[in-house]
Amino acid sequence: MSVYRISYRYANSLMQLAEEKKIYSKIAQDADLIYSSIEASKELRTVLKSPVIKSTAKKNILTKIYENKISKETESFLEFVVEKGREDILFDVFKEFINLRNKKEGILRAKVVSAVELNDSVKKKITSKLEKETEKIVQSKFVVDERIIGGFVAELEDTVYDASVRHQLKLLRKKFAEEISI
Repeated sequence: MSVYRISYRYANSLMQLAEEKKIYSKIAQDADLIYSSIEASKELRTVLKSPVIKSTAKKNILTKIYENKISKETESFLEFVVEKGREDILFDVFKEFINLRNKKEGILRAKVVSAVELNDSVKKKITSKLEKETEKIVQSKFVVDERIIGGFVAELEDTVYDASVRHQLKLLRKKFAEEISI
């Protein structure tokens, strides 16, 4: 079975638990914390994926990291996943939980790449335009990549809005190449 399917099943189980116990918002906060901390720490990802480190040690590490920071239910869920030997996919499980939550709440995550750092006003305008275009709440993550020369590229799920100078130059190059060959 693929990592995606396994992660989805665990994430869906956690979602159902959160809804049944009426602690959805707390579990969602816990998921954000765990996801962001695993994403930010290469060392933690390495430990969780290591076949050399025993599950009990991994469980102890997770307990120390998240002690008094997450709910008992989330803590129990982490222990359950580790006991099942699936700690290597914890990042994927919480990523999938966040995806399920976002879908449930009508939230889209966007990655917006620009050539320079954008000021808050421009960030708000871009996010607002994306919300208007998609008719959903958009959470934008802004990244700088000088290779796009100017403008921006917005990635939302399977849709890309490319308003970059680099893209416009590619289109011009293609058009000139077609005209020359005619």
